[in-house]
Amino acid sequence: MDLCVTIKGVSFFLQTGLGILGNAVVLLAYAHIIYSESKLLPVDMILCHLALANLMLLLTRCVPQTMTVFGMKDLLNDPGCKVVIYAYRIGRALSVCITCMLSVFQAVTIAPAGPCLSRLKPALPSLVLPTFAGLWFLNMAICIAAPFFSMAPRNGTVPAFTLNLGFCHVDFRDSLSYVINGVAVSGRDFAFVALMVGSSGYILLLLHRHSNQVRSIRRPQGSGAETRAARTVLTLVVLYVVFFGIDNVIWIYMLTVAKVSPVVADMRVFFSSCYAFLSPYFIISTNKKVKAKIVCAAEQDLPSVDTQESNDK
Repeated sequence: MDLCVTIKGVSFFLQTGLGILGNAVVLLAYAHIIYSESKLLPVDMILCHLALANLMLLLTRCVPQTMTVFGMKDLLNDPGCKVVIYAYRIGRALSVCITCMLSVFQAVTIAPAGPCLSRLKPALPSLVLPTFAGLWFLNMAICIAAPFFSMAPRNGTVPAFTLNLGFCHVDFRDSLSYVINGVAVSGRDFAFVALMVGSSGYILLLLHRHSNQVRSIRRPQGSGAETRAARTVLTLVVLYVVFFGIDNVIWIYMLTVAKVSPVVADMRVFFSSCYAFLSPYFIISTNKKVKAKIVCAAEQDLPSVDTQESNDK
């Protein structure tokens, strides 16, 4: 195994392992919160669902990619490829949609109450679950073509207009199908990212106005928590937009060539998965509830470890 393959394999292994660990920890922390408090706040529900979507993305894309980099072959047959690629497309789509949902939700939450928002704000908590269901159905419909083009790798050269994922091939058969699929996926992503950026810009404007208003007066109670939450959402959005930009620059290049180099495909996989890998650690570091549950679990384990060591002595 040469140095380039080793570096690529270790990079995918660390990204996959740490990403799965981080998202699993976030989900377990929220499961403990649900068990102890019997409910989640709307923002926590969105963050929990974001961790689920990111975990789904890492399991269906990065795990087989890492195994392929280390030389494992024939991982999946045709039905397995169809299921994995379909699940990956849905997970990736949900990641951008839920990040957008988080940004819009936070923008509406901190916006000044007007004639329309005064009725919308109290209804926000009841709209979270229907929005989740709508996003699932929307992306399942958009991604429905993925299973029809997915298959296990074949011996010989890779045909034109085929995405070689290593563990699976996505064969679009002709240029028209290739471009239509790319435009549909990119169009959906750009629409949600545009909405995400617009709502984030509105949040920035509100935070700027708020900071000017409270310079000479005492900060109203509760405004600090809303400001911290808004800044957390903004950082997640910036994180997503950066990696989304890199991902789509590579994707647009891939649409312009008939045969895509495996190196280019690997680069796109790595950068498109960076958000799923990094976001749970940012959630852990900024969300007090999640951090408290993790610290509590760690402290509960310490006495048992100390007791075992004293018994050994």
